[in-house]
Amino acid sequence: MSHKNLKNIPVYRKALELCRMSREIASYVSFNKDLLRLYESNSLRDIIANSILTDAILIPQKIALVESSRSTSERLQNLSFINIMIRNINSYCLGLEMDGVKETEYINLLRSELKSFRKYYRKWKVSHR
Repeated sequence: MSHKNLKNIPVYRKALELCRMSREIASYVSFNKDLLRLYESNSLRDIIANSILTDAILIPQKIALVESSRSTSERLQNLSFINIMIRNINSYCLGLEMDGVKETEYINLLRSELKSFRKYYRKWKVSHR
């Protein structure tokens, strides 16, 4: 499936929105403002922010793989991976709160975006099993 066609898939567009929001949240909560170097930090908050970014970036990639795969087992594997990343991001939000992020409204915005994405994802997933 071409890149242009992916943009027409609602769950893919929602995944891109989740990526953008994750990037903004990670930039805000991290101590190291160079997002490309978060992985080098020893700060728990930076490690969590990097994990949020990594999982959020992988979700649209996995959606693209599901869309382009002819193999049922490969599609199921990628769908399972997306479920894991959704759960992980929720856990990372809790981790940020436990690390002392005071502005929990931003974390709640990310949770809300994740919840919205999950609705799109559930509808889309049914047609790819």
